[in-house]
Amino acid sequence: MNPKEAYEKVFYLIEEHHRWFSSSLPLIASENITSCAVKEALISDFGHRYAEGWVGERVYAGTRYMDEVESIAMELAKHLYRVKFADVRPISGVVANLVIYTTFTSPGDVMMALPITKGGHISMGPLLGQKGNFIGGTAGAVRGLDVKYLAYRDEELNIDVDKTIERMEKYRPKLIMLGGSVILFPHPVKEISDAAKSLGAVVNYDAAHVAGLIAGGKFQDPLGEGADTMSMSTHKTLPGPQHGMVLTNDDEKFERIKKASFPGLLSNHHLNAVAALAVTLAEMLMFGREYASQVVKNAKSFAEALHDEGFNVPGEKKGFTRSHQVLLDVHEMGGGMKAEKLLEEANIIVNRNLLPWDVRRGRSFLDPGGIRMGVAEVTRLGMKEEDMKEVAKFVRMVLLDKEDPRTVAKKVVEFRKNFTRVRYVFETSDEAYKYIRLRMPS
Repeated sequence: MNPKEAYEKVFYLIEEHHRWFSSSLPLIASENITSCAVKEALISDFGHRYAEGWVGERVYAGTRYMDEVESIAMELAKHLYRVKFADVRPISGVVANLVIYTTFTSPGDVMMALPITKGGHISMGPLLGQKGNFIGGTAGAVRGLDVKYLAYRDEELNIDVDKTIERMEKYRPKLIMLGGSVILFPHPVKEISDAAKSLGAVVNYDAAHVAGLIAGGKFQDPLGEGADTMSMSTHKTLPGPQHGMVLTNDDEKFERIKKASFPGLLSNHHLNAVAALAVTLAEMLMFGREYASQVVKNAKSFAEALHDEGFNVPGEKKGFTRSHQVLLDVHEMGGGMKAEKLLEEANIIVNRNLLPWDVRRGRSFLDPGGIRMGVAEVTRLGMKEEDMKEVAKFVRMVLLDKEDPRTVAKKVVEFRKNFTRVRYVFETSDEAYKYIRLRMPS
């Protein structure tokens, strides 16, 4: 393939991707779509520039306007999350977690988190050996931490507080990570934080998945419940660019966090994404409560509808979910890999996912027993509770009725024609600009 052919092929594939997703049901829980105003910030000249360091302490010239935008992003984050300090420089949620590890631990220290099989993220994983090769998460492989696991109650799909405190007293961790990659219900932040204080341990809440729900007041308030810090990515229920943040109310901890970010882990920190994040935070201040409320309603409706259609939906005794996520146990239908592929053929985009009891079944991350779905993106497209019932029917047609996925895909395409506009957003960049100017002190 010569350069011209490669150039044309890339843009052809981008166009095909856009065409496919515009006629699909995007249900991956870790994804969302941005507004046109956010996209405009992302393609600005900021993306060509450098601004290493802290606002007012840059090691590059030419940053006068980027400094002001970064300051606005920090102020909006503090207002949205009702906190004293915000570092908007981490370039992803994983880097935000690495900032926390670097700030509060040294190699060899004990950190406690959920295992990946029970909702923990790969960035919380230990260093693991597999057939002579070393694999593992950021905590073990990069930071060299001794990761011990929080106790978990499979039937509750949540942390077992009493057993976790026993483990904390045994292992004496320097850092405890709450939150995670699969989180259907609020974690017991207060109980764990109260116990951690007596051990001198820092508690961080990884809010990557639920940051938008927290901002909208529809999940839990981790810092208000006792967590010392909160890390996050900014592109899931917080519908912004792929970036990260770290928040805290603690003066001393924040000074350490700043130094861990730069010069510890970051050089340039993607100034275009910071600008896009500022627009997102303004949108969430304007529309976040309405959006978060609808996300939770949609997730609940979707889970109940899937259950009524005949699926095994974990969490029934607790109402299935209180976040944007819904789990399906498809072990008896051939597993998550098979379900994921069949649904993809029907233009229903999900991801296979480990369930807490998959290890007992002999399943691995390569072919887990579950699939994870999220409603954050389809909610942005305007879907409501009744629409989620229709989506559940499409899932039933593919996995239970065993209809030809290509036939179902045609129905999905027709259904999706009703949802073509992104909601809960500023309609123009001018509208976003005016709102931000009104929210900022002169």
